[in-house]
Amino acid sequence: MSRDVVFELCAEHVDACLVAREGGAARIELCSRLSEGGLTPSQELQRVAIEQSGLPVYVLLRPRGGNFVYSDHEFALIEDDLNHARQLGASGFVAGVLKADGSVDQSRMRRLVDLVGPLEVTFHRAFDASSDLERALEDVIETGCRRILSSGGAKNVLAGADRLGALVEQAAGRIVIAAGGGLRVGDAAEVARRSRTTHFHGSMRRRRSGARANGGMVTDVSDIRDVVEALRSGSATPAHS
Repeated sequence: MSRDVVFELCAEHVDACLVAREGGAARIELCSRLSEGGLTPSQELQRVAIEQSGLPVYVLLRPRGGNFVYSDHEFALIEDDLNHARQLGASGFVAGVLKADGSVDQSRMRRLVDLVGPLEVTFHRAFDASSDLERALEDVIETGCRRILSSGGAKNVLAGADRLGALVEQAAGRIVIAAGGGLRVGDAAEVARRSRTTHFHGSMRRRRSGARANGGMVTDVSDIRDVVEALRSGSATPAHS
């Protein structure tokens, strides 16, 4: 029997939010500007996603592209965005703050965890930019975050699947490791087998038929269904030792 699989759709448009549930996604990470790795979405997009998707919506808190070392002003903006999203009914938040030396900024992450109270905070792929993933895992656990999104420090989740499996083993149930970053339908079963996690994350975007190269990305319900099915299939097959 397969383990229960939780697939989170990374969505930057209303249309993706509205097909997420039909496709079998369990939750939505809401963002904007995926071309920059994802930024904080507008309040209007948050409102529509929360009211109409029928799924828990987790809002990305990232005020700009680039690194994850923030000034006091930028961190204050993150706090403001968090408060607005919570008022709109967000189910949780996705954030990541590092220090200049590449270590986890535990003080600021604890601050965000405290601000959201009982809601979940996911430490996003800033984790993969940290200087020591194994140490960062322990640091994130200490902040009270309940989930880490990671590609195992690799360029994509397939390349990092084995290291993700090692991180899952190190975590030993103290925190959820979600495999994400370049997840593709064709690789999903293998990623599920090798990473040994049950949480997965992907945008499942593809270019709309006939669209020009500078836009026209779409998330199709069939692609969500296919990746969820593949993840379930892979999770039912033990990884090779």
